Amino acid sequence: METIRQILMQGAQSLGVELDAHALDKFDLFTNELLEWNKVMNLTRITQPEEIALKHYIDSLAVLKYVKIAKGAKVADVGCGAGFPGIPIKIARDDISLCSIDSLGKRVNFLTKLTEKLEFKNCECVHARAEEVGAKEPFREAYDYSFARAVARLRVLTEFCLPLVKVGGAFIAMKGGEDGDEISEAQNAVTLLGGEIENVFEYTLPQTDMARTIVVIRKVKQADKKYPRGNAKIAKSPL
Repeated sequence: METIRQILMQGAQSLGVELDAHALDKFDLFTNELLEWNKVMNLTRITQPEEIALKHYIDSLAVLKYVKIAKGAKVADVGCGAGFPGIPIKIARDDISLCSIDSLGKRVNFLTKLTEKLEFKNCECVHARAEEVGAKEPFREAYDYSFARAVARLRVLTEFCLPLVKVGGAFIAMKGGEDGDEISEAQNAVTLLGGEIENVFEYTLPQTDMARTIVVIRKVKQADKKYPRGNAKIAKSPL
């Protein structure tokens, strides 16, 4: 997979992320496992290895350019699907502790087997809905950062993700190219949940013309324990 390795190295370098040979080997293993499991379950619609490298791996690693993730940080990847952005970030930054959370058992099974093969330490895969883990110990306000990548609209994501973050930490929302309406719409939810919008980064995914946005929401105070609400209430009446 030399072409993929070149794409990864060039893309990562453009983000200021260094990938050594050991990390590139792990990305090769990830690609092989992703494509093999994808034959029997729906993990990704992107199946060309070069596109996986750009649209999944480099897209995930972009967080490391725009957000300074502290050494040894505890990170929750909410609605992680096939492991994005958490697994690529963990490959590049093995010092972090990663909790991958997804509501579909088959995906969590894939991630559990994958992280074993990648020989990750300080890594767990949790089968649960985001609003369930955010409401209870040992997950509530336990993480330095929570991530979500294109899972739902920002005001909904904030209720899922910000309760997981300790005061002083941040929720990192990874979105497509936005016009600002979604961010403005989320302001009430951010405030109610004890956060404030700290930064909005708009950029183009390296080696593509694809617009991307990263929204950094800092947790400045504890949220009322009534949040997050149940999924039905969130869907019916977003904050």
